[in-house]
Amino acid sequence: MQTEIIHSPGAAAARVRLDSGETLTAEGGAMIAIGGEVAIETTTHQKGKGGGLLKAAKRLLGGESFFLNHYTAGASGGEVWLAQTLPGDMMKFALEGQSLIVQAGSFVACSPGVGMEVGWQGFKNFLSGESLFWLRIGGTGRLILSSYGAIYPVQVNGEYIVDTGHIVAFDETLNFKLSKAGKSWWSSILGGEGLVCKFQGQGIVWCQSHNEPSFGHIIGPKLRAR
Repeated sequence: MQTEIIHSPGAAAARVRLDSGETLTAEGGAMIAIGGEVAIETTTHQKGKGGGLLKAAKRLLGGESFFLNHYTAGASGGEVWLAQTLPGDMMKFALEGQSLIVQAGSFVACSPGVGMEVGWQGFKNFLSGESLFWLRIGGTGRLILSSYGAIYPVQVNGEYIVDTGHIVAFDETLNFKLSKAGKSWWSSILGGEGLVCKFQGQGIVWCQSHNEPSFGHIIGPKLRAR
């Protein structure tokens, strides 16, 4: 399996080349096009893994699609083109037994050796308007993530603070807690930041340059119902 990210970071798309017999699992609706001899199977679970409707419902709560599409190349191989809904960047990652914590909505695709679980972020996120859930993605294989805007890595060595709306993913080796941005809730609200994530330890946080909720708050009142 070979993955190429093109038109990054503003309008990224992923081109995945599959050898004979290789399978790629992707979010429902992520496909742009397929070429060569590629069969498509749609299920509510990852291929070769159980869970069925319960795991599919958890993914839906986590901002992902209810259904997953599995693309398997035939004898002559093939390729799959993928993209996300919002304009932004994409990142390919080779997992070698480690795990990443991924913000809801950032998962695009993975190879069969990669597993995905949904976790609860806490009631504070509900109050802040951020996503309630995150994804724990780990195993051995290929992973493709997406963002709203450009993706850039931040190396954490000690402590680092990131706005929750700008997090794409981070190493599971990092400890984190949600906290108000300012000294008080009043200053946090007036400053437009709300909650931030305080990371401690050593690892990498992948951030996105834009914030979906902030954009929604600006553009929402300007949209007229038809």
